Amino acid sequence: MSRRTVLLLPGQGAQRERMAAGLYEAVPEFAAPMDSFLAALGPEGARLREEWLRPAPNPSLDDALVSQPLLFGVGYALGRCVTALSGHAPDVLLGHSVGELAAAALAGVFSPEDAAQVMAARRTALAGRTGGGMLAVGAAVADVEPLLTPGAAVAAVNGPRQTVLAGPSDALARTSERLAAAGMVVRALRSGHAFHSPSLAGAAETYARALSHVPLRAPEGALLSTRTARWLRAEEATDPAFWAGQLALPVLYWPALRALLDGTPDGPGTGLVLLDASADRSLTAPARRHPSVRSGASVVVPLLSGPAGGDDPGTLGEALDVLAGHRVRTSPHVRTRAAQATAS
Repeated sequence: MSRRTVLLLPGQGAQRERMAAGLYEAVPEFAAPMDSFLAALGPEGARLREEWLRPAPNPSLDDALVSQPLLFGVGYALGRCVTALSGHAPDVLLGHSVGELAAAALAGVFSPEDAAQVMAARRTALAGRTGGGMLAVGAAVADVEPLLTPGAAVAAVNGPRQTVLAGPSDALARTSERLAAAGMVVRALRSGHAFHSPSLAGAAETYARALSHVPLRAPEGALLSTRTARWLRAEEATDPAFWAGQLALPVLYWPALRALLDGTPDGPGTGLVLLDASADRSLTAPARRHPSVRSGASVVVPLLSGPAGGDDPGTLGEALDVLAGHRVRTSPHVRTRAAQATAS
């Protein structure tokens, strides 16, 4: 059977202590690109490595200046690792928030050498812009929007009934009370910034100026943008304002993923292999209810062991086995190579 592979890369809120640390300690194909990225950050990279590998609880991961570069680095390294061990790059890249920057790096929009500059510029743009936050709401956008108080905005559409809000802390507190009173489940996300809301419009302008010094190229692979819910265009990929504007505009994750799933024939041997690079399994949770996944036409495959812990190398090995079984183009040595790379 041959199914298209889709690599799903997470954003703010999905960070977890020691995410992918098992791969870092056991799989050179993951450790090498991760080390290269951290080294390119200079002294800050060494501090980030220490924060990343600290055991839970680690409140520092709630700081976007820590979590954002780590989410980028882990996502990028996972993409490189899967490509190296499976013998084939993912057919489609789809990233949530900072995960879309990792997808852009994997697609060749900017070089691995420039990745550190891209993330350092994002860090500078965000510095000093705290005082906000994000809320996950178990309801559809249409049900949430009438209850928003001034300052709160829809920041992400993560599923049919998974909406994320962002804004100043006081506005979110008032909105949370209204949503709870209406019987909706509300949960604060691990973020001290109001990502993907007008609160970060100034940060987006600062970021755009910094990105104007980074060489940007048209994507070499297929990247489905969660900013627009359509395929990334060459003129968008090479526009610094496109990437910078992402900070203040909502993430259309579910519309983008649903467009992929809606386009898959509902039959054996067709569909998608969804590779979930998140440590909390959040990226594929809404997909499990889609008819393409429920029928088995498409399958969900985690790359990391998940929030309960476990064996990251073992989970990756299982994912590579799935790829070997569902892709006719996967190199024949994949099972042997995976076993060698994930051996503890």
